[in-house]
Amino acid sequence: MSPIPGLFRRYALYFAWVVSIVAVGVSLYLSEIMKFIPCNLCWYQRIFMYPIVILLGVASYYQDRKIIRYVLPLSIIGGCISLYHYLEQQIPALAKVLPCTVGVPCSEDYLDWFGGYVTIPFLALVAFILITALLINGLKQGAPDEEGETDDEEEVLPAR
Repeated sequence: MSPIPGLFRRYALYFAWVVSIVAVGVSLYLSEIMKFIPCNLCWYQRIFMYPIVILLGVASYYQDRKIIRYVLPLSIIGGCISLYHYLEQQIPALAKVLPCTVGVPCSEDYLDWFGGYVTIPFLALVAFILITALLINGLKQGAPDEEGETDDEEEVLPAR
């Protein structure tokens, strides 16, 4: 059997943390260096992505897989917002459902990669999907330690 699935399971927190660092780095690069003004939906996506970097960083340092239960909802909700934002850009009729009335319109597309299919919300969606998939993979089975026990096995206290 290939060691690759075990590698992703064992280091799921680290890989998810790296993906979140890249996502936040790209987000900050696009807004601070390229001067792209984020729309409302971009801000909501950031609200869900930015804490993931801190939480997964601390969890990776302490090798605490219990954080997955708390980070997973942030990633899923952020992914849903990204999916809606991407669909709003690809299907113009959705922009009329909840129109952006202040600032940059949410249907605005700064990137025009591959004919407009790869946009900023698409990249955010990919990041949220990767983080979610890695965390679910890491949740399935904890990494074995030197004694062969897994992290997610509960310590059984003796009966009194």
